Amino acid sequence: MFHGSIPALITPFRDGEVDRKAFADLVERQIAAGAGALVPVGTTGETSTLTHQEHRDTVSLCIEVAAGRIPVIAGAGSNSTAEAISLARHAKQAGADAALIVCPYYNRPDQRGLEAHYRAINDAVELPVFIYNVPKRTASDILPDTVGRLAQLPNIIGIKDATGDMERVYQHLDLIGEADFTLLSGDDPTALAFCAAGGKGCISVTANVVPEKTAAMYTAALSGDFDTAREIDAELFDLHKALFESPSPGPAKYALSKLGLCAPDLRLPLVGPDDAARKVIDAALERARI
Repeated sequence: MFHGSIPALITPFRDGEVDRKAFADLVERQIAAGAGALVPVGTTGETSTLTHQEHRDTVSLCIEVAAGRIPVIAGAGSNSTAEAISLARHAKQAGADAALIVCPYYNRPDQRGLEAHYRAINDAVELPVFIYNVPKRTASDILPDTVGRLAQLPNIIGIKDATGDMERVYQHLDLIGEADFTLLSGDDPTALAFCAAGGKGCISVTANVVPEKTAAMYTAALSGDFDTAREIDAELFDLHKALFESPSPGPAKYALSKLGLCAPDLRLPLVGPDDAARKVIDAALERARI
């Protein structure tokens, strides 16, 4: 059910508010381009600066616009287990197909704490859950052995692995055994290799900017046509990197603003790319023929 190019959607702002029309248009653009699913209010959606009401409203809007045409994996992460459960409950009530729940950040739980966090969510909400591991942002790293145990739970159905560590793909595959568990990359530069090793797609920042090309790349890869997938990936590789030339999602919003799809606005403490970063992004867009 969850595979291919899965955009980690930006949350567009205008005049300090969520730009609902621009967001709805971006969702339609992704569906038309062949996205495999949608992820609203994840890291790229600036969830950390959304109010709880904005978070819930944006999830609901994504589900409303998608209208069952493709799955919605709602961001529902928090460093408070109780808050993550509350957000996951809202996602279920709103009609999401799954929740994406990041490893708790800042309080730095150990493996026992991480396992207890996800077990509590599994027990509290009857909604499929993807673990989201991004140690560079959270300062907590859920290790393969812990993932293997969690994969045996009925509601823990996959992981977004943003470590870029290909060894983990094999470790996860070995440890999950017969569990129905989906491996998704969260790192665009290594995502094609991740799929070649056994992954099913990528929750992607790049897909915000080039939805058709990322969808075509993962469709080719998952059908075994790695020659075509590699050709597309080579064209996009500079863009994968350029979209992190300054703190994300600033570069993605800048690129989308150049395409006339949203304003480049961010919420503090994030600011947009400087002149040097914009030049790198512009060059990457040109190489990707955008």
